[in-house]
Amino acid sequence: MRAVENALQIKVPTNARLIRNIIDAIQFVQDHVVHFYHLHALDWVDIVNALQADPEATAQLAQSISDWPNSSPTYFKAVQDKVSKFVASGQLGIFANGYWGHPAYKLPPEANLMAVAHYLEALDWQREVIRAHAILGAKNPHLQTYLVGGMSTPVDPESEMAINANKIAQLKQLFAKARLFVEKVYLPDVLAVAPFYLDWVEIGEGLGNFMSYGDIPLIDDFDPDNPEHMFFPRGIILDRDLSKVHPLDPEMINEYVTHSWYTYDDESKGLHPSVGETKPNYTGPKPPYDFLDVDKKYTWLKAPRYDNKAMEVGPLARMLIGYASGHERTKFWVDAVLTKLNAPATILFSTLGRVAARCIETVLLAEKLEEWTDELAANIAKGDLAIHEQVHWDPSTWPAEAMGWGYTEAPRGALGHWIHIKDGKIANYQAIVPSTWNASPRDASGLPGAYEAALIGTPVANPEQPVEILRTVHSFDPCMACAVHVLDAEGKEITRVVVMD
Repeated sequence: MRAVENALQIKVPTNARLIRNIIDAIQFVQDHVVHFYHLHALDWVDIVNALQADPEATAQLAQSISDWPNSSPTYFKAVQDKVSKFVASGQLGIFANGYWGHPAYKLPPEANLMAVAHYLEALDWQREVIRAHAILGAKNPHLQTYLVGGMSTPVDPESEMAINANKIAQLKQLFAKARLFVEKVYLPDVLAVAPFYLDWVEIGEGLGNFMSYGDIPLIDDFDPDNPEHMFFPRGIILDRDLSKVHPLDPEMINEYVTHSWYTYDDESKGLHPSVGETKPNYTGPKPPYDFLDVDKKYTWLKAPRYDNKAMEVGPLARMLIGYASGHERTKFWVDAVLTKLNAPATILFSTLGRVAARCIETVLLAEKLEEWTDELAANIAKGDLAIHEQVHWDPSTWPAEAMGWGYTEAPRGALGHWIHIKDGKIANYQAIVPSTWNASPRDASGLPGAYEAALIGTPVANPEQPVEILRTVHSFDPCMACAVHVLDAEGKEITRVVVMD
């Protein structure tokens, strides 16, 4: 969408910019909370050990870190009984795959029980707050209201079918609920768990290079290179140096396939995604499937590089770049967390640092959602009901050829799309998603991507139960859908998409 808007030089109306920002922000908030509790917390929390907790002591712990109302001994005893039934049945259900009892778990039973309770609460919470996507985008996931040139969501104070005062009020209620949970549960939990795992500030650093495309424009005629125009500033940090944020030039991006199951004419060189190629060339194991040979091709992911440097993207990159750029609220919350942990900013360069940065980012966005909703309401109240730009919808008005770059910051990191439009059709389309940056294989020079670099030197107590490996990989919040492809083993064509004149 942004790639096409860039190619055709389309500017979206204020209402569309604000609605897109709000949709993105609540997605971040929900996604980060789900990641912490449901995808990552069990790398640190021993579910079975929670059965040994004293509910009274658990209540005292919870009340010492937050005034969240669900903190009574009765409440925690009910949660403990629920988990006990799972364990007694021998069917742990959603908790079945944990390495319970592993020596790498360090939380006391009461902290484990508190975390399990909040795990269960977050299941209900996330389902409720993401209703904002139904209001603004018709559904979640895969919202239906995005258009080139704006949004299809109608804006009309006089219509019940459009964004009106009632819808604004609904949104604000959902966002107040989102912020309350983030500030009263998520943030206190992270600050309570982190001190037990401070050894992980020395583990999982990886590259030391960080990149953000920048996102959430704060004005209509924004300059993405101006940090005051973007809630998430754009930039590059190199070699852990927080004293300087380097400007980002998208022309410096290339993708290598030296170790990927694709082919280029010259695989010693990278291609810029505007002229990128995606030609499958599977040379990996065949049935009965043996180990991958990582000296050859070993993944469906390409290896994107910026100025031939591997980059980490995601919440840690955004928070570091915001912090180094002088973003006021980022500095406030980063410093608040570091003060609570009695630690310097350099602890962020780690597995635990990613956990903390994701939480900080969630707090930042949760506290802005109601403000941005008020801004939308104020713009509508002025009589501005425009929601999309229609002048460019006729392909006959387009130039014969156009190139565009669309960027955004997804919850997992920098997401870029490149499009080549020729004679009203897509001549080439390439995307580099966040997990491609972080999970990339080695490039032509042998330089590893963020995951591989971060795992070097990780201590593993039991190779058969590598929870330590999971901690670091999960700290990036991987998107496996971005790295999974289905091919017919015989090389047969399964389907073909034909563009009709």
